[in-house]
Amino acid sequence: QVQLVESGGGLVQAGGSLRLSCAASGGTFRANAMAWYRQIPGKQRELVASITSGGTIYYTDSVKGRFTVSMDNAKNTVYLQMNRLKPEDTAVYYCWGYDDTPYATAIWGQGTQVTVSS
Repeated sequence: QVQLVESGGGLVQAGGSLRLSCAASGGTFRANAMAWYRQIPGKQRELVASITSGGTIYYTDSVKGRFTVSMDNAKNTVYLQMNRLKPEDTAVYYCWGYDDTPYATAIWGQGTQVTVSS
């Protein structure tokens, strides 16, 4: 019933920017924490950035200074602003959300392709 719906992926030249969005819909889901992962086929899914409803933020080293994660608590939506994109950022990006009320629930988005050309 509850889904995370992603948008904003696409093709961009190196040095360009994209803004990813991920919104929870359905049920009574209210995110305590949300995150962005990325995955290249054949490789392990990698945590890119995470944020809690209280404002605690994490970034993996390779995106620090270039990516910004934010959350709109009222809209159950997480964003990933990606600037100065590099070809090595090319991947499928997945969002993830966690809610502990009325019980612990974790869900994944469907993924959105980000391709950065040189």
